[in-house]
Parts: sequence; structure tokens; C-alpha cells
Amino acid sequence: MINSLVNSSGSRRALRIDARTLLLTAASGALALAMASPAMAQDAPAPQSAEADDAEIVVTGIRQALQRDLDTKRVSSGVVDVISAEGIGKFPDSNVASALQRLPGVSIQRVGARGEANGVSIRGFGGDFVDTLYDGRHISTATGNRGVDFTTIGADFVGQLSVLKTPDVELSTSAIGGTVNVQMPKPFDRPGFHAAITASGSYQSRDKGVTPTAGVLVSDTFAGDTIGILADLSYTRHDTTSNHVFIPGWIGAHFAPCQAGPDVSSCTPVDPTDTNNPAWADPNNRQTKLTWFPQQQGTEQTYNKDERIDGRVALQWQPTDGVLLTIDDNFGRQTLHSGSYSYAAWFNGSDLRNVKYDSNGTVVDFSQFGTPMDFNANATRTIIETNQLGANLKWDIVDGLRLDLDGSIARSTRNPGADGYNDSMDIGYGGTNANHTTVLGANTGVKILGPSSEFLPQIHDVGPGGDISRFTDRNVIGSHVIVRGAPYNTDTVRQVRGSLGWDKGGLKVKLGGQYLEDRLYGRNDSTFTNGVFASRSGYGTPSGRPGPSAGGGIAPLPASVYLGTISTANWIPGYSGSLAPAIIAYDPYQVYKLLESTGGSVAPSLDPGSIFEIKEKTYAVFLKASYDTEFGDMPFHISVGLRREGTRLSSSAIGRHLLGLSIPAGDPTLIQPNPALGPLHDGYSATTTITKKSSYNYLLPSLDLKLEVTPNLVLRLDGSRTLTRPGLANLKPTVNVGTLRVGSLSASGGNSDLKPYLSNNFDAGLEWYYQRNSYFAANFYLKRITNFIVGGVSSQTIDNVQDPSTGAVAHFNVSSPVNGPSATVKGLELALQHVFGDSGFGFQANATFPSTNRKYDATDTSTAGFAITGLAKSANFVGFYDKHGFQIRGAVNWRDEYIVQFGQGQGGTFGAEPVVVDKQLQVDASASYDVTSWGTVFIEGTNLNNSTYSTHGRYSNQVLDVWSYGRRFTAGVRLRF
Repeated sequence: MINSLVNSSGSRRALRIDARTLLLTAASGALALAMASPAMAQDAPAPQSAEADDAEIVVTGIRQALQRDLDTKRVSSGVVDVISAEGIGKFPDSNVASALQRLPGVSIQRVGARGEANGVSIRGFGGDFVDTLYDGRHISTATGNRGVDFTTIGADFVGQLSVLKTPDVELSTSAIGGTVNVQMPKPFDRPGFHAAITASGSYQSRDKGVTPTAGVLVSDTFAGDTIGILADLSYTRHDTTSNHVFIPGWIGAHFAPCQAGPDVSSCTPVDPTDTNNPAWADPNNRQTKLTWFPQQQGTEQTYNKDERIDGRVALQWQPTDGVLLTIDDNFGRQTLHSGSYSYAAWFNGSDLRNVKYDSNGTVVDFSQFGTPMDFNANATRTIIETNQLGANLKWDIVDGLRLDLDGSIARSTRNPGADGYNDSMDIGYGGTNANHTTVLGANTGVKILGPSSEFLPQIHDVGPGGDISRFTDRNVIGSHVIVRGAPYNTDTVRQVRGSLGWDKGGLKVKLGGQYLEDRLYGRNDSTFTNGVFASRSGYGTPSGRPGPSAGGGIAPLPASVYLGTISTANWIPGYSGSLAPAIIAYDPYQVYKLLESTGGSVAPSLDPGSIFEIKEKTYAVFLKASYDTEFGDMPFHISVGLRREGTRLSSSAIGRHLLGLSIPAGDPTLIQPNPALGPLHDGYSATTTITKKSSYNYLLPSLDLKLEVTPNLVLRLDGSRTLTRPGLANLKPTVNVGTLRVGSLSASGGNSDLKPYLSNNFDAGLEWYYQRNSYFAANFYLKRITNFIVGGVSSQTIDNVQDPSTGAVAHFNVSSPVNGPSATVKGLELALQHVFGDSGFGFQANATFPSTNRKYDATDTSTAGFAITGLAKSANFVGFYDKHGFQIRGAVNWRDEYIVQFGQGQGGTFGAEPVVVDKQLQVDASASYDVTSWGTVFIEGTNLNNSTYSTHGRYSNQVLDVWSYGRRFTAGVRLRF
């Protein structure tokens, strides 16, 4: 079995407050403007279809697309918002997620290193609660999560984006947040010959280099418009250089009172229950003070080269008016090259002295005797390749009776051909040695000055022996640990859907079924597996540590490995807090060669514990009926749906026993699986395959009611039940040991018995279409959610191995997901779109106000701490001008603080610690001019206000990440034929 698994394939603060106030004031003023014109709204004629209106007045560009979107929204049974292309090859945004954030209730999630919008949140529910479809088909994703990375979806030639906030039982009920349906263009959408060409260049303010983007789309129909073919191909590249300051995690711990004083031998922190320890006799040694301290602090510069190729072919054949066959293939390949240089200092809780705390127990200053300083260089290549092949048949058997068959196979691969890597090398100096002595270590500490939105964690007392002028002294630097990995994942989704529909006399009935199979496979090569990680650690003889002959580091390193230094001056715009003076840039591969010259490879090897395979099969039948009638003299629409879903799961992984732990000779702060034990000399027993199976079934009903009170006023009521399945990677049935340090042992695992989140939903809405291209909408929603999956953390022994630093049985903080609490989420969405007659001016404004009965309690130190992730107030404002060939658009997007996830890079003593994203405001703008009827020039600017991205832990001053990724500018040309 293992072989089959292995072989499978002003001040910044004032500016931010003013900007937020301006945005909300603009939205409120816009609402007041609309409400102040009732006479105009009441006298307006009933909206007509876009085609009928175009017979009277020709409107193109932004206004034409907005009206088309409103028409779709209005006739929908449920709550739907739409963004469509303004013309062939002219989608309004270059990123799908960036476009979606203009819709009410939709916010974006950014990736800090690139500043790109890589995910969306609908009504406060993040990517794992959002079902993303291509033309109604589920997308495969090799990440192991349910959410889709939108940076892997090219937007150049997208036809339409639909956000379904209430479910359509025919498509999916697998999304508590909502469903995003990415509708791709097809040749019969616009019969005849059409072509579009785009070309542009962009640069990021810090990187300065210009990168290209180009695309071409060709579509034509033949044989009396009975045959059509469409093909498009695009290439996109974005380069981004980002500055980053980080604390990977805040560790919950109990400190002894003596740690508030200097480093003296009489201070020996001890567990207050360990009465047999001689140090317990002194109350100042007993660890009774509840604290959170930073395990590590560092500064990093990252360069990202993001290249994406997208291609699509669509064939359509309509031999008769009642038969339409569509065959299409969508291909995407994203290659992300990343390189980074950083420095970081590591801290152990029991070694901290001169500790100061705030009222919350957060450690706000300290010093640590003999602290080493690490410099890291990293090179990463990640390839995400996705292909989806599908076919659809629509057949009008007789008048009013239609058969619809759809099938597809999609495959997403992370690092196809195992051609990706994640290579890091640590070098540095310092550290404590025997008898608590040091040669080059410093009394380094970190001072916390204030909240993560304004202050950087200020590192102090750095440099060899505390001499900051020698911070980058090459003469004392030696090799440390080797962190290398090569992850590989594949996700294959096979799906078939069929339905038979009847449409006659205002009654529509559809009966159908769906089968979906999702198979996720993963493995990883790692230097933690084969003993390479710490094989030349400890910085070598200049730091008083062993040299390579005794398993220690090589020092000093030759000048040929170094590439220079990077100054940290003015590192993050608008932030206060001092950093160490510079980062050393060097070639990790040169260091690898040097280490290998002393004997033995430094390459990673396959980690058997990383191998897993999850198979999920879902069978569904659905019934959907809708009827149009009248309530009094008001048009009334009712739609009822029922979906029965059954899911069968099989999760397999490689299991093995931990035989023992040891401290490597080169570094007394590290702990590793003992390489002297086991058949593979990796500290583990022989492997065995563990397989677990489970299943569940649910009935998922829905009801949509729509009443047209007047020709312009629509009321909606909707009720439904939806679910969100756990991420496939969370179903892994084994536990794996993580990074181990003296005083900090951790492990993590999955849970093959996880059940899906379930939500009972209610919506009530009002939509007022008071004039052409304009509307006001208010929508209230309520969700009662059970089976929430949370990150449980418990202290456990693993195979009764001993902790080599204490001689006692080792206790690990083991994190794993579990089903648990329930919660209620409710909210209000407000949206206004207004066009000022034929002036060309208009705007869109929306705001979302969610709330929940399960807010995070930072003072709760039980492992059951829980809150809804993703919930945040948000507001968006887009103003535009569209006339005489000119298009100008400005967008302001604001999102309040929210918890993005539970589980920091390090930490978890009191349950999975939160990661909270600070409030953020971003300003974007674009402009274009139609030089001719077939040619347009355009320019775009994103993040014009140079916004940063920052996160914190339980409290606002527990800084986790601060990213500065700069502004981006793009200019180009668009041709249409």
C-alpha cells in the first residue's frame, strides 16, 4: 500500500481614520441622495430588458454592463449579484477577487507577500465557506482546502461573475457563505467573428522593473451560426518586492516572579506543582504569572515573480434549434518564484529576564542572555497547474421539456513532476554554551511599543557580544540549520450532473442528480526526515560551538557566498519602531555545496509521515420547482428546492512510532527525532498504512419568495439549509511531530471523523429599481451554524518518549481539528448604484454590517476558545465617468478588523491562538480612452494610498506580521475586431 501511495500523482493613523470616515460619509450621502428623489423614482417607467432599451438609446461600456447586471439580479429567484464584462475581452478588473469586492457583502483577502487579492469572503465567511465554480462545475484545488486561490484564475477573458448568496439546489448547497460562479465566454454568446487583443506593462513601486501582460481571444461562428469556436490565450506576470517584519507566534506560558529581575543563577523557573524540585522552595521560582511572549522576531525582504498562463478552447454545435452541445477545456499554470533574505532571533520562555508585562499579560520587553542571531536565505518555486475538460448537452425534447447533461474532469497539481522546492539556509553566530556561557551571544530582547497597525516590534541589544556595529560581521558567521522541502499535491475532481426540466404555463420543474468524486493526494520531502536539518548546526567554533568534524557548523563562511546587505531604514512606511541595521543577502546553494564538501548530502528526502490520500464521493438528487402567479394584483414568484446529499469518505496515511528524541551536538537549544534509532536512522519505526472510513447524509431544502410590490419595488424572503465540508487535508488520520525546541515540543494531526458545518439560513430583502442603471437594496440575513470545526490543542505524550532536556516523559502540544460549538451570525447589507442621467457620471456604494453571538474572548485561556472567523464590517465606494470614449473609475475599499484563522505559526498552549487582520483601506483607480472604435488605451493604479497589511494575536499589541508591498501601475492597449 505504501508503494502505491508513494507512486501516485498626516500621521498614518489620522489619515486612515479620515479615509474611513470619508468612505462611510460618501456612502451615506449617496443613500440620502437617492432617498431625496422619490418623485423621480415613482414617475420612472418599469425597467425594460437591455435589448429593448438599446433600441431607443445606445449605451455601451460601464453603463451597459451595469444595466445587464441589474437585469440578471432582478429576475433571479434568490439573492444574486453579478459583474459582467463590458465587452468581449474587457472585464473590468485584472483580478477576479478584486472585481468581486465591489459587490455588497463581498470582501477580499490578501496575500501579504504580494498584496494580491487571493480570496474572497462572502458575508464574513472566508474561502473555505465559498464554493467556486467554473460554468457550474466544481474547481479542483491542490491546496487541500475548499477555498480557491483567485490569483490562479485569469480574469482577462472572463464573461461574467455571479455571486449566489442563497443556494440553487441544482448547482450546489455546499457553501454556507455563498457560491461564486465564474462564467466563461462561448462562441454563441456573440455570433459572428470577434477578436480581442490586450497588451500591457506594469511595475511595482519598490521593484521598478516593468513586467508584461498579453492576451488574445478569437471567436467565430460558421455554417449559418450552427458551429462556433472560441479560443483565448493570455500571459500575465507580476513582480513584487515586499518588506516584512514578523513574530511567527505568541506563546502562552507561566513565568516565575524572579524573571522580572536580572539573569542570576538563583532564578530557576519551576512548575508550581513540581514540589520535589529544590528550586520550588523559593516562591520567586514558581511559574505563576500568566503571559504571552514572542517565540521569535525577525525582518525579511521578499521578491516574488508571479507568472501565469491561461488558455481556453470552447466548441459549440447547434444542429437544430432544440439541441446545443458545448465542449470546453480550461487550462491554467501559475509559476511563483520567491526569494527572501531575513534575520531573526529565537527566544525561550524560561530564559527571559528583565521581563516587563502589560495589564493583559503580554510581555512588552525583556532580555535573553547569549541570544544567537540567524540570517536566512530562501528560494522557492511553486507551480499550480489546473486543467478542466467538460461537455454539456442541452436538448429540448418536446416543447417545454428539456434534458440537460453535464460532465467534467478537473485536475489541479501543486508542483507537477515534483518540480517545486522550498530551500532555506540559516547562518549566524552566538548562542549559549556549556555552563551557561557565551562567546558571541547578546542580551537581545524585543520591546513592544503599541498596536500592530502602527508600531513595529523593536529589537534591541543585537550584534556579536552586543556590539551592533558588528551586526553583519562576516568573520564570525557560521552555518546553522538546513530547512528544505519539496511538497507535491494533486487534486482530481470528476463530476456528472443531469436534469430533466419542464417549463409550461408559469410552472417550472426540474428533477436531477449529481455525482462528484474528489481525490486529494499529498507528500513532502523534508530535511527534518533524514537528519540533515541539524547536521551542521550551531554556528561553528567562533561562537564556541563544535566544528564540522563534531557535527557542528562551518565558520567563517567564505566571501564567495555573500551577495551584499540590505538596509532596513524606512522599512515600513508610517510605522515606528527600530530594527536591526541590515539584512545579509547570500546564496544558500553556495552554502549547500560547502557543507556537502565536508561529507554527506544536504538534500531533503521523502517524509513517510507526510503521505496521505483522501477520497470523497458525493451522491445527490435534487428537485426544484418554481411558479409565477399573482398576489392580489402583484406579480409573485415562488421557488422550492430540495437536495439530498450522501458523502462517503476514505482517508489513508502512513503511520509510524516515534522511538526517541535527542539534542544535536551542534546546538543545545534544538531537539530532534534521534537519528541513531529506527531502520531508516530517522528516529522512527517501520511504516504502516492507516485507513479510516466514514459517511454522512443530509437533506438540504430551500425556499425563495419574490413579490413585485410595484413595477420598481421587489421584496424577497428566502430560507435554506446549507453545509460546508471540512478541508480534505484536515481528514488525515495521523499525527506528525513538528518543529522541536527545548521547552517547546509540538505536533499536529487531522481528524478523519470530522462532520461538515451545517447552517440554517434566512434572508429578507428589498430592492428598489428607481431608474435605469440605478437601484437601492437592503438585505438582512441570519445563519444558525452548528458543527463548527475548531483547532483543539491538548498536552499529550507520544509513544512515551523522553524529553532529552529534562529526562522526563516528553509532553507535546498536539493540535487537531474537532467539531464543536454552534453560533448565530446575522447581518445587514446596503447597496446603492446611481447614474446621473446622461451625464456619464455614476457611483456604486455598499456596506455590510455582520454580527455574531460568538465573539472572541481574549481572556479565555481554555483550549475551547472560539469565534467566527472572517466577520468584519466593510464598505466599498466606486465612482466612475463613462462618456465620449472616456472611462474613469476610482475605488475605495475598507474592511474592519477580523479574525482570519485560529492557529499561528508558533504557539497554541491555550488552544489555537487567533490571527487577527487589522483594518485596511485601499484606493485603486483606472482610466481608458477609445482612440478608435476598435482601439483603447488604458492605465491602472492599485494601492495608491500605499496601504500595508498587518496582523496581531489575542491583543492588538501582539504583532504577528506587517507587510509593505507598495503601489502597482499598469498601462496598456486593448484592441477589438
